[in-house]
Amino acid sequence: MTTITLTDQDKSTIRTAAYGAVSLLAAAGAPHKGISRASIALTSSTGLVGHVLSAKSKDIHLPGRTVADLADHVLPALTAAMTILAAHSPAEADNFRTTVLVALESATQPHRRHPGPVLTAMVNKITEALDRA
Repeated sequence: MTTITLTDQDKSTIRTAAYGAVSLLAAAGAPHKGISRASIALTSSTGLVGHVLSAKSKDIHLPGRTVADLADHVLPALTAAMTILAAHSPAEADNFRTTVLVALESATQPHRRHPGPVLTAMVNKITEALDRA
């Protein structure tokens, strides 16, 4: 097994991106139970991504007072996280993408409801940011 070493800044970017994606959904109106499920999905990840996301840390930076401000910070962080991980391990980049998408699905699939157009649009923007790398 190859050891991958990430800088503290890399880890901060990855955490900010993943938890920021969930925060964007919360800001766009995802239900509280869905946001809780999404957070559980992030901390349930495996591999390097799982270790980074489940680490106790205070380096998650989500500035801004509006959804637009948050998106201006989180969407580029998602792309940066994918780029960082792909440079070290394409498998871990795929793991990160899958983890974030599972978290999004967990947040937007509340019991017996379908996500509305606002949440669907936000999920699409997050997915596009993940795929830009």
